[in-house]
Amino acid sequence: MMILWRIIPIIALLIRLTVAKTHKFNLTASWVKANPDGVFERDVIGLNGQWPLPVLRVNQGDRIELLLTNGLGNANTSLHFHGLFQRGSSFMDGPEMVTQCPISPGNSFLYNFTVDQVGTYWYHSHSGAQYGDGLRGAIVVSRPDLEYDFEEVITLSDWYHEKSDILHHKFLNKYNPTGAEPIPQNILMNDSRNITISMHRNASHHLRFINMGLEVSQYVWLEGHNMTVVEVDGVFVEPYEAQVLYIAVGQRISVLVRGIEDIDGSARNYRLMQRLDETMLDVVPDDLALFGINHLVYNDAAPLITEEFLTDLEPFDDFELTTLDRTPLLEDYDYQIQVTMEMTNLGDGINYATFNNVTYVAPKVPTLMTVFSADPDIVTNAQIYGSNTNTFILQENEIIELVVNNFDDNKHPFHLHGHQFQVVRRSEAYENPTPYNEGSPSYDAFPDFPMSRDTVIVNTNGHVVLRFKANNPGVWFFHCHLDWHLEQGLALVLVEAPLTLLQTQKEKLPSNHIDCCKSGEVPFRGNAAGRFGTPSEWLDLSGELLQPPPLPPGFTLKGYVAFIMCVGAALYGLYSIYEYGMEDVVGLTSETEVLESLSTALRKDRFSKSHYGADLLQELTGQN
Repeated sequence: MMILWRIIPIIALLIRLTVAKTHKFNLTASWVKANPDGVFERDVIGLNGQWPLPVLRVNQGDRIELLLTNGLGNANTSLHFHGLFQRGSSFMDGPEMVTQCPISPGNSFLYNFTVDQVGTYWYHSHSGAQYGDGLRGAIVVSRPDLEYDFEEVITLSDWYHEKSDILHHKFLNKYNPTGAEPIPQNILMNDSRNITISMHRNASHHLRFINMGLEVSQYVWLEGHNMTVVEVDGVFVEPYEAQVLYIAVGQRISVLVRGIEDIDGSARNYRLMQRLDETMLDVVPDDLALFGINHLVYNDAAPLITEEFLTDLEPFDDFELTTLDRTPLLEDYDYQIQVTMEMTNLGDGINYATFNNVTYVAPKVPTLMTVFSADPDIVTNAQIYGSNTNTFILQENEIIELVVNNFDDNKHPFHLHGHQFQVVRRSEAYENPTPYNEGSPSYDAFPDFPMSRDTVIVNTNGHVVLRFKANNPGVWFFHCHLDWHLEQGLALVLVEAPLTLLQTQKEKLPSNHIDCCKSGEVPFRGNAAGRFGTPSEWLDLSGELLQPPPLPPGFTLKGYVAFIMCVGAALYGLYSIYEYGMEDVVGLTSETEVLESLSTALRKDRFSKSHYGADLLQELTGQN
């Protein structure tokens, strides 16, 4: 049976390649008005004047040619195809200043690549937190051998009433020294609320769930139905029964659901529930709707049940999943990258996210352009990619072990571009930071057939151990998909097989990459500081973009908060003294009247009984 499952996809791929199609999209991003939660109308980013955005449906082996024009007028943009490997076309991956220059207002960029995977994916802006303004949609690559009768793409998201650039400035601000993330105003399903999904009795339904939110994971459960998990993040798995799903931002889960029989003749409808994971929020405002009540409709004439349907929120553990082809654990690693993530305040008073005390700061030249403009004798030197980009060089076909230690009291969904990784260890949540201790006898053995995906949750104060093979030359981003944390700099860059990149992809770089840089006045050759020439000039990073200096010695976050509170209390005290002292002064006209009134006020107050108060009173009134 295992051999059969390995052969079927190969046969299907060969068939697809012989009938492959090219899907052309000519899309303009622009601002349109929308009111998805029925509470507040705001500007969102539509494509060709429409929002929500279309589902892109293709088959394995098909080609996508998507011309994106920036009609926003006041903002750069870009597009990332989340979960697609871009094998042989890493320059189409999309994150600005990593693989391309941003698309400036009025300009266009052609994304042109072949899809060599199947499963559930999505596309979104990779410019700041811009996809929170609505520039995001689903990609479905059908798997021909998976049988079902009906299919539904179901997107989940948190929703903000303010635009991402406004929230960005409020968030990364010295007046937010604790780094408290913006709190969403609502919860959405398919960019709306109270949606209906048509169900058919005794039929098989394929439901593809995608969390396109900016911050909060979501629980999902169905009233009266069981779910069979068949895919996570484009990886097909051995069927796994589940009652509740837990989907972090960036993650996808596909399930099969059997339409129930009408046993008692009532032909009733059922509820499809979603709930925000409120433990990820610093505060939960009273007006924040944690629940979303949606509907599985069998009978249009029957009423929709609008009361909340509660269930035990204990989702299945995706760590227990096994890939459908039972891919074995990758052999011992060749290269281990171990990073510790923390939140810290730097010298400008802003709270940043760091890997090994370095917060990601975009270089002046897109990192992939640095690779393509470097000579072979310098391209493997990590120094040229910048001091603040957290760049690591991977050799081709190495087994990479990536360890993330979470020194934060929140969960974090980490996403890797260009690869799916094996999740070989994921710790539980801890009260205090507990880094990975390689070789600890208390750890369970790594699974023989570990789960694979491209976005994984790292638990509170815990750690995760990931493995993948460096078999896709390119420049790949690894970052927290809780997007506010990416805005804080929680990212690193993997420059994979740079020599192979130079030999195989440099000549394929489309000219519109360079045109995009020129139109935005962004340099497209040189090191992270835009310098090139001799080897010594390549290693000269003077003028590069750097993180702010550290806080003065001994000045901690607690001290910063205490300082602000003390200043606030002092200002309030001065204001109170002013108000108290002036209430009897208002209306007095002569100097004598003012001094007599002030003398009386000081005598009434305990302030006048102090040594300083007595001296001041004597000076003002000339009295002994």
